[in-house]
Amino acid sequence: MNLTQRAASTVLLCGLFGCASAPPIETPELTMNVPGEWSGGTLASGVVAPDWWTDFGDEALSAAIETAVEQNYDLQAAAARLELAVADARFSAGALMPSLQASYNGIRRKQNFVGFPIPGAEDRVLSTVFTNQSSSIDVSWEIDLWRKLRAGEQAALADLQRSAADLRGAQLSIAGQTAKAWFAIAEAQQQVSLSEATVNNFQQSSERVRDRFESGVRPALDLRQSLLNLSNAEAQLDQRYQQLDAAKRQLDVLLGRYADGQVIAPNTLPETPAEIPAGLPADLVARRPDLAAAERSVAASEARLQVARKELLPSISLTANTGTSTNALRSLLNGDFSVWGLVSNVVAPLWQGGRLRAQIDRAEAQTAEILATYVNTALVAYAEVETTLAAEAFLSGREQHLVTSVEQARAAERLADERYSAGLDAYITVLDSQRSAFQAEADLIAARRLRLDNRVDLYLALGGGFEQLDSLLEPKVTN
Repeated sequence: MNLTQRAASTVLLCGLFGCASAPPIETPELTMNVPGEWSGGTLASGVVAPDWWTDFGDEALSAAIETAVEQNYDLQAAAARLELAVADARFSAGALMPSLQASYNGIRRKQNFVGFPIPGAEDRVLSTVFTNQSSSIDVSWEIDLWRKLRAGEQAALADLQRSAADLRGAQLSIAGQTAKAWFAIAEAQQQVSLSEATVNNFQQSSERVRDRFESGVRPALDLRQSLLNLSNAEAQLDQRYQQLDAAKRQLDVLLGRYADGQVIAPNTLPETPAEIPAGLPADLVARRPDLAAAERSVAASEARLQVARKELLPSISLTANTGTSTNALRSLLNGDFSVWGLVSNVVAPLWQGGRLRAQIDRAEAQTAEILATYVNTALVAYAEVETTLAAEAFLSGREQHLVTSVEQARAAERLADERYSAGLDAYITVLDSQRSAFQAEADLIAARRLRLDNRVDLYLALGGGFEQLDSLLEPKVTN
């Protein structure tokens, strides 16, 4: 069972212990105009699929993400926090029900009667041994006349739903981090391959320069410059090896494994998916886990505000007990020795030194704070979508320009080498063209990786298929 299924079963399990529904989902009104469509241009219809990572067409990537979602320890901690919220909800639900307990007491006591001497035995004290056995069943119940306890339970249920949304958000975050770590490994692998090819190319170039130098055709400066170029390329290769190693170990941690760097890694970057299923701006608040969690925080805060206000009203409780009391254990079940009691209690606050009013003020301030946080979270969410949509266009254009740069740089490198071999140009021109060609290819690989990372950010900004857990946000909790 994966963490998503575990979250669903945990929340539904809570339904066996509660007796009320959570506060209804009511999206707070945003003090801003939400446009009818994204400003990023024409986008595909629909919303992001729950398994959005399959859009990249890499089965190994999909398997890595599924492993991370199942085994990552940060997610296991988030799942434990959800179970903690379930326990809190069950605890709050229990306050609405009568409490029942059974008890048994046995006592055997010796009592001395000082001042009552026994005739003929003045040095002895009159005493008696007293034995009593009792059993009882006690029931206590606070009548929720003002629905104060019900409001407390609703607050706990809203917290439970917030924890479910937080868990889903954590799942999406780990999926995104895993995808980015995968792309980082693929980029590092391609950069290593490019650096190895560059070192090999520079070695061959240095050998040609050495031959020409030893033949007296070219000066020593050319040889020194070619060896410098080779050393810099070898240093760059070592750096690429280090980056690849670090990327592999990062993926190990995300997968919940010891970071030995032996993870099977991709060799090439996948293509960026063509379509962007962005949906509509108005739908975003229903899809983003962080916005769903923020809305549930608002609902829980409003329920706690109701609890604070109803603390000013009287509370009514009933206590009843029945049982037997006898000096013989065998008579405990004899109805002739039965005892019972019934107590009603009404407590009304008259003066608390302003503490109850202060609690109301505090709850009102917390509600205002959480509501403002929700609005800001929504603003950030819309900004993230718009930013990643805009970056999609910029990064796509940059990639196309770099493709052209690579073509021109390689052509310039070949031309410079031909002109040097013909004695028409100095070797510095060859060096510059080699460095430019290498840098252009390295920049193109990095740009393709950045575009993939941005697509992951876009999927997450759009909610990442959060709709698959919609049922968890409306659990009907019954006994």
